[in-house]
Amino acid sequence: MTQRSITETGTEMRSYYGRPILKEPVWQPEIPFYFFTGGIAGGCSVLHGLARVAGRERLAKTALYVGAAADLVSPVLLISDLGRPERFLNMLRVFKVTSPMSVGSWVLFVSGGASTTAALLERLGILKRTKVAAEAISFLAGPPLATYTGTLLADTAIPVWHEARRELPWLFGASAVASAGAATTLFAGEEAGPARRLTLLGAAGALGLKEVMQRRLGFVGEVYEQGAAGRFGRLSKGLTAAGAGLLGLRGRRSRAAAIAGSTLVLAGELALRWSVFKAGFQSARDPRYTVIPQRERLAAKR
Repeated sequence: MTQRSITETGTEMRSYYGRPILKEPVWQPEIPFYFFTGGIAGGCSVLHGLARVAGRERLAKTALYVGAAADLVSPVLLISDLGRPERFLNMLRVFKVTSPMSVGSWVLFVSGGASTTAALLERLGILKRTKVAAEAISFLAGPPLATYTGTLLADTAIPVWHEARRELPWLFGASAVASAGAATTLFAGEEAGPARRLTLLGAAGALGLKEVMQRRLGFVGEVYEQGAAGRFGRLSKGLTAAGAGLLGLRGRRSRAAAIAGSTLVLAGELALRWSVFKAGFQSARDPRYTVIPQRERLAAKR
């Protein structure tokens, strides 16, 4: 499809025969949930390692178990989207460092295996050296697991994703920090202080980065104010801000407030993943977001 196939009437733009220039993503609703659980798993791996070094054993164990649970759910969601288990296994036949999908599949495989092994050995109280090795591998795989999905989206031709290639990995990383901290706070009891502070840090980062991303996207980013992406975006901002406020003001003194605040933050970060997910569909559907940036880049080169 070339630019000559586009007609403009006023502010309206139509593609040839009214067909989209780009195909909408084929991903199913399992994918934003996978982005969410993968973020929790990656964030908890890092939190577990830091808590272990700091000597906070209960917090470390809680983060380990929460992360392992998220690591078990993530492949199930991905396989459900792919349709058949062998499709996931086929992605492990090769390792291409230039492919975010290939790298991500291996990161998920390694992280899931390491965290579940460490959690099982921790629970059984056996093979301490093997458990420590598994914890170390899980810690190293945590940051890539938390951020690679942002890189995966940016590697597509979808305008609102591709144009945000500098922000999406950081946005997903900050969201993972908030989600992991909130999920751990729910179960950490009296040792939840560091997890609660991590939640506040991640929530502030996610809110700020989303705003920066939308401003830098300009015209292309207007999809975040429209349709389902807009609704999920406003829901995410409201829930995350309310949860962070409750955690910051009352979370330290009240266990009930800590649980309620953490739940709100988790809901807000899930809504954030849905907002980004839906924005991609809306961006692919409207030819303006493909053609106008192309023309602007051509004009700039001239």
